[in-house]
Amino acid sequence: MYAVIKTGAKQHKVTEGDVLSVEKLAGNKGDEVIFNEVLMVSDDKEVKIGKPFVDGAKVVGEIIDQKKGPKLTIYHMIRRKGFHKKTGHRQELTSMKIKKISM
Repeated sequence: MYAVIKTGAKQHKVTEGDVLSVEKLAGNKGDEVIFNEVLMVSDDKEVKIGKPFVDGAKVVGEIIDQKKGPKLTIYHMIRRKGFHKKTGHRQELTSMKIKKISM
């Protein structure tokens, strides 16, 4: 059984037991998070596709860790003008394990 969920303006295909990193969610280590925005659910027999979400479907996950992603360097330069600007970004992420998918 797998599902496609929407979180943090992104879509993730998940199955039970998967560990994935999503944009930061509120909560501490060990807290449960319920995703109600399920776009699609599939098991061995049938596939349910939402318009836009599947009614009654939910995915339950457990927060494993709050961490930061890799450092990104952004560099802007305008040639022949002497202008350059260097900035960086590091996204805060939540690592979570999917515990249960229900239709």
